[in-house]
Amino acid sequence: MSEKEQAAKAAPSGGFLGTVERVGNALPDPAVLFIGLLGIVWILSWLLSYVTFDVFHPATGERIVVVNQLAGENFVQFMATMVNRFMTFGPVGVVLVAMLGIGIAEHSGFISTAIRALLNVTPQALLTPMVILVGIISHSAVDAGYVLVIPLGGVIFYAAGRHPLAGIAAAFAGVSGGFSANFVPSSLDPLLQGLTLQGAQLLDPEIQVNVLNNYYFTTASSVLITSLGWYLTDKVVEPRLAGVEIDGDAEDLPELHPIEDNERRGLRWALIAMVVGIVILAVTMFPADSPWRDDNGVLVSFGAPIMQSIVALIFFLFAIPGIVYGRVSGTMRGMKDMIEGMTKAMHSMAYYLVIMFFIAQFVIAFGQSGLGTLLALSGANALKALGLPISVTIVGIVLLTGFVNLFVGSASGKWGLLAPIFVPMLMTLGVSPDLTQAAYRVGDSSTNIITPLMPYFPLVVIYCQRYVKNTGIGTLAAMMLPYSITFITTWTVFLLIFYWLGIPLGILASYEYAPG
Repeated sequence: MSEKEQAAKAAPSGGFLGTVERVGNALPDPAVLFIGLLGIVWILSWLLSYVTFDVFHPATGERIVVVNQLAGENFVQFMATMVNRFMTFGPVGVVLVAMLGIGIAEHSGFISTAIRALLNVTPQALLTPMVILVGIISHSAVDAGYVLVIPLGGVIFYAAGRHPLAGIAAAFAGVSGGFSANFVPSSLDPLLQGLTLQGAQLLDPEIQVNVLNNYYFTTASSVLITSLGWYLTDKVVEPRLAGVEIDGDAEDLPELHPIEDNERRGLRWALIAMVVGIVILAVTMFPADSPWRDDNGVLVSFGAPIMQSIVALIFFLFAIPGIVYGRVSGTMRGMKDMIEGMTKAMHSMAYYLVIMFFIAQFVIAFGQSGLGTLLALSGANALKALGLPISVTIVGIVLLTGFVNLFVGSASGKWGLLAPIFVPMLMTLGVSPDLTQAAYRVGDSSTNIITPLMPYFPLVVIYCQRYVKNTGIGTLAAMMLPYSITFITTWTVFLLIFYWLGIPLGILASYEYAPG
């Protein structure tokens, strides 16, 4: 039976999750969704261009006017700038550059071996938190966690005499539930930052958003998610699995392959290369006249070359140890293998480029029409009229994001849809784009593990079926529900504590937005 057939067999027929699945499946592909949204923007801009609104820009005091995007001159301009609009769209270039380095590290086997080595040396008592933490770290390699860490979680727990489904649940909680919790910068950071910046510039064209604007929060969140996942796995999920029989075919049950001598040598030298690179960077940053500093000698500023080089540094952080590992272990014999790894990484980004093309057209048209600003300001005025505290508004953003995530599985597609609305709307209330993005990350991550529409959800069901044949989508969702509820409630409170205490969210991040 194929994976698709198994997933279909496992699909629930009713209940809340079944409803979510049916509604979600009825939605078009995210790329098609943004084509439709672009058409809606055009039509609305035409209709509303004849309407006068009593809404004024807070910075300029000028009345908001909707610009007809179907007018001859505007439509021709749209066609003339379509290519350049895509080429200069913030998230595209930065994500692709980061992925080139990650592709080398993945292709050489460095990431796979590093994860296996880490899990192999973990004491039995710390097995659960290490599986979760490794799942969190795996985000640095984008989707590697889904195809590597989650099945390994089951293998490791099974080898340790524990229930393999508990291992899969723990790994899934780390990889997907903790998707926005990571102390290692990844391609997710520039992806979200780029879309956040595009949304913020609808209201303030001069605003800047740092790639690591949520870094301190996500670093602290990795400790929170690991701790919560540890408790839930050992005290809630695994005890409930005690009566679930492992009935998978013995010969088909996966095994944990030991690390070969060549892999061990490659890993050792790759880690040495990584440490040396970090030391060299730190030493060159230290002098007061370092070229990494801005004209005023400051490292942490938008004008500092080090801040403008974050994505390039992510590239080298993975590329250099990946190359060293490949050469020492024998998995990469020359430049051709390195290029092949980068090429494979770009192959995996094909769909990302397709959806980004249409998101770019939508976001720009949304902004140029004035609809984005009108919607944001109207929403902000409504929130002001309600007089809700900012903390309540942030909770609302988290919950709304979590709800939308049940139906739209694509992270880029979801934030591409929500950022042009949420970011400028909250800016008018004095909330910074950095805080809005952090709220989005909490809501998005917490509900990944319970929605059947998350692209890798059926794959995780397949992993479970290796051990327990009758595992279905509903089974997995029910198993992950304690994680989801605990994550979204505790993580939201955690974000609010950051906000109330004024703990920095990240580099060059703020909580408040003040025009000008």
